[in-house]
Amino acid sequence: MASASLTPSIVIAQKRTADTAVVTEWNVPWTDTRPRDPSLDTQGRVWFVGQEGNYVARLDPKSGAFTKLEIDAGTFPHTVSVDKDGDAWYTGNRNGMIGKIDGTTGAITRYPMPEPDAKDPHTIAFDTQGNLWFTLQNSNMVGHLVKKTGKVTIMRMSTPRSRPYGIVIDAKGRPWFNLFGVNKIGTIDPTSMRVREYVLPDERARGRRIALTTDGAVWYVDYSRGYLGRLDPVSGAVKDWPMPGGSTSLPYAMTVDDADRLWFVETGKQPNRLVGFDPRTNTFTTPTDIGKAAPNTVRHMVFDKNTRTIWFGSDQGTIGRAVIPPSERKPIG
Repeated sequence: MASASLTPSIVIAQKRTADTAVVTEWNVPWTDTRPRDPSLDTQGRVWFVGQEGNYVARLDPKSGAFTKLEIDAGTFPHTVSVDKDGDAWYTGNRNGMIGKIDGTTGAITRYPMPEPDAKDPHTIAFDTQGNLWFTLQNSNMVGHLVKKTGKVTIMRMSTPRSRPYGIVIDAKGRPWFNLFGVNKIGTIDPTSMRVREYVLPDERARGRRIALTTDGAVWYVDYSRGYLGRLDPVSGAVKDWPMPGGSTSLPYAMTVDDADRLWFVETGKQPNRLVGFDPRTNTFTTPTDIGKAAPNTVRHMVFDKNTRTIWFGSDQGTIGRAVIPPSERKPIG
């Protein structure tokens, strides 16, 4: 059963410069539920989960209407991602399953994990065939789900307690993921399913979210040190840049736009701050505040190429949109 509510949007006013974003946030009507990990469908609706509220929901940005979709008790979903067919896939972070909500009928299909110790599906990414790759942080695994057959395959990490976290897919169909528990970045060959790990040079490095630019570079935010990092997947060379907010900036949510600019949120700052980085000039944008000057964490973001906007959820109970400044630059690749 679904329920709906209507709330007005809150516009976060900020003095703008040429390189800052314009942020709008909508109050989620279900309080203390940790709304997070949004994904847009072809109708422009924003899907998200209430991780602590045990629901999947949608926001219509045009009307401000929210629709709540009931799911199995005990799921406590971590992420929802809408595929090209309009179906919404979510991770059952506490009941060890992947769920699919049919975009037309609303019917739920459940895909349980094939192994009992694969307990906590985390973040989802789609490959070019529409199949799912997903991390299982505390299970120390990465999973693969074939959409056509429903078959789930689990890959175990060779490094103990490496904590696979954020995940993206490159042009060759390879998943890349942070190993948040150690100073490594991982990838998997989609044919052999073999895992490869790249060691980051600073043993204190802890990558939490990850992004790809069109030149094939792998970018990550170093949560523990307050750095933005770049991994060359061919040579294994790593270069990093200190965050504008310094060593206590705690960079977390991350995405990349269609001009290959990286965007991330410094969650160690209150208010949280959205910052961009141009890899051509190695320069950061002027930070844009997100939310109130109170405890907050923006954990995940997505870039919508149709509207050229970034969407996020916040621990202050909002779903937010950031209209980023225009770029006249073409993608690097």
